[in-house]
Amino acid sequence: MKQATAGTISGCLVWVIAFGVISMCVLPISMAIGGITSVTDFAIQQTGAIVCPDNTTPDVRTYATTTTDEFGNRQPATAHVLQCKDASGNVVKEDPVGYAFLWIGINMVIGLLITGVLAFVLAAPAGVLIAKLASRMKKKQ
Repeated sequence: MKQATAGTISGCLVWVIAFGVISMCVLPISMAIGGITSVTDFAIQQTGAIVCPDNTTPDVRTYATTTTDEFGNRQPATAHVLQCKDASGNVVKEDPVGYAFLWIGINMVIGLLITGVLAFVLAAPAGVLIAKLASRMKKKQ
């Protein structure tokens, strides 16, 4: 009974460690992908279905603007706004930021799911590697 409990605890610990290590790579990549793809048609349709009121169609409006760099200089930039339009084409709602955060969040959740699966798949080989390293350390003592 003690052996099974110790094995379960060590297996869970290995999974948590694998999850942490893998997430340090996958989550920043997920966030970058979400930021880059936030103005694609697919992203606008998916987030618009959540953000826009019923009987409206999501669309994106892009316009030129300026931003300030780290030295206080004004630089040209492009802005994107999610617009929810009714059947006659009138803008019912505009969302300049929320849809992008929502899309990045969706990508982060997907990244967490991928991380969990990878940690589960790689936990057994990592456990074997840790056991071999531990046995080598015991032999040296």
